[in-house]
Amino acid sequence: MKNCFLPSISVALSIAALAVGQARKTVSWSGVIVYSSCNADEAFAESPDCFKYAPGANFALYDDTNRVMYNLAPQEPAAGHLGDTVTVRGTLDEDTIHVVTLESMSIGLAVGQKAPGFSAYDQFGRLQTLDSLRGANGTVLLFFRSADW
Repeated sequence: MKNCFLPSISVALSIAALAVGQARKTVSWSGVIVYSSCNADEAFAESPDCFKYAPGANFALYDDTNRVMYNLAPQEPAAGHLGDTVTVRGTLDEDTIHVVTLESMSIGLAVGQKAPGFSAYDQFGRLQTLDSLRGANGTVLLFFRSADW
């Protein structure tokens, strides 16, 4: 009878070890570096207060896809990136990302760079392409990944 519990304990310990390993898996987030004195609503509204130092404030990541604020530890990788859109890789512990890497993101095309061809359906269900949207003086396209409509 004593030995029948040993396999169960072994399996339980293996599952617990696997869960701990999964919790510490390095993942990535993207967003804007702001001060922690700002909340997610202020960051979403791009409040100037999010970019002004306040006593006791630290750098934080505003994840603009999920509209969530994360503390960053250590702070050094975020220094010099205030207001920048970045990708942060690390592990999450409650609301703090333990930063492994922090890299600036390039958004949009470089000046003079041609947009790649694409096709997408518009709000009326019509297929649009870069060529079908091209105007006499060029084309401006805006894509919103965090739209609220």
